Amino acid sequence: MRQLSQIYLLLLLIFGLTGCQSLHYYQQAANGQLSLLWNRKPIDDVLADPTTPDALREKLTLAMEARDFAAEQLALPVDDTFSDFVALDQPYVVYNLMVAPEFSLEPLAWCYPIVGCQSYRGYFHLDDARAARECYAREDMDTFIGGVTAYSTLGWFDDPLQSGFTTLPDEQMVALMLHELAHKVIYVADDTRFNESFATAVELEGLKLWLELTDQPDKYQVTLMRLERWGATLELIEQTAHRLSELYGQRAALDASVLRERKTDILLQLQSDYAQLEEAWGQPGPLSGVIAEINNAVLGLFRQYNADVPGFRQMLADTDGDFARFYDEVKELARAPADVRRRRLEALGESFNEDL
Repeated sequence: MRQLSQIYLLLLLIFGLTGCQSLHYYQQAANGQLSLLWNRKPIDDVLADPTTPDALREKLTLAMEARDFAAEQLALPVDDTFSDFVALDQPYVVYNLMVAPEFSLEPLAWCYPIVGCQSYRGYFHLDDARAARECYAREDMDTFIGGVTAYSTLGWFDDPLQSGFTTLPDEQMVALMLHELAHKVIYVADDTRFNESFATAVELEGLKLWLELTDQPDKYQVTLMRLERWGATLELIEQTAHRLSELYGQRAALDASVLRERKTDILLQLQSDYAQLEEAWGQPGPLSGVIAEINNAVLGLFRQYNADVPGFRQMLADTDGDFARFYDEVKELARAPADVRRRRLEALGESFNEDL
């Protein structure tokens, strides 16, 4: 009955809205969410089905072990999340659209019922995301569409596991589960950077503990190398963001054509510097596949998910790895004004050192 009442509330919110574009967006969101709920199957039933492929059976068994780990070792509020399974007919469950003005690093924000404002819009079908992007591109906005393997409904629904998870390598599937479960701990309306950086920090620290406890030293070392590359990439992006911010601060004094030319030069320098990083690594890094289309929207996306991760990880270190205490401190910080939260996390991030 809880799920039915939530569906009824969702429909009331959607069809109570006005405006053609808003109505279309919320209709596709409702249809996508309802489709997941209607097509899910209890994982216990999938495991009991003799026709279930062995590869899927192994993934779902691992997922159930990861759920127990999340609850017992990370104090995450698992409840009935990831207890059902849905087979998707597309590689990603949602396609997120990020938009930023041509001469600003501050992404556009859209405000929704219940959850507040977020700096992205999620579409269940790629064609819808592309159509929305065209509207902003015609206004000379920077845009980016990224496929999303999972998202959280913040406890409003019992989110199912879906085939986007089970096609990932084992450690990536576990990490993604931890990330989405972390969103159930704390959610700050109108602060995507806080929410996503916190969830990414839980994902990273949780995965490290998972690999230690499951005696996978090789994968643990790979994870540490991946973290090092993310850190180097974030440092490069922050340097680029600083240069762009200084440039955009001159909007009133410089002609748009001059701003555009200098912006292009800065982004080309980022591409060159990042290429040198990948050459040194000998393999693709975090921006592989998107560096060629780097713009304000891509920079905004990367910073939203990673900028405050070092600060949150330092908070966890300061609690001696006690996740429950860490969550309490994060909730306390969440009650502070946005500027206080940002300064605190930046200060914590400066003192964080990766133990490699």
